[in-house]
Amino acid sequence: MAKRLFVGNLPYSVTSAQLEELFSQVGKISSLNLITDRFSGQSKGFAFLEMTTDQEADAVTAKFNGHEIDGRKMVVNVARPQENRDRSSQDRNYNRSRSW
Repeated sequence: MAKRLFVGNLPYSVTSAQLEELFSQVGKISSLNLITDRFSGQSKGFAFLEMTTDQEADAVTAKFNGHEIDGRKMVVNVARPQENRDRSSQDRNYNRSRSW
């Protein structure tokens, strides 16, 4: 499995098709997930990308980190693992802190 990349500082107008066209210049994309707002469908300005090989992922990072799209310089780096969030404890703490 190739490295999972974080692609940030994207313009909100960018589409998955535009990103696929851009990153496919380097190699084959195994997955691309543009993060969007669940209600409006608009991009949140970041995406996660996996190329088929680590070499292609390294090439994407080297070529596109700092690349400008619509006046914004992309940030491309290896994605960090998602933090484990226990939503039930957050909800309990929120409810305890409220005073009615």
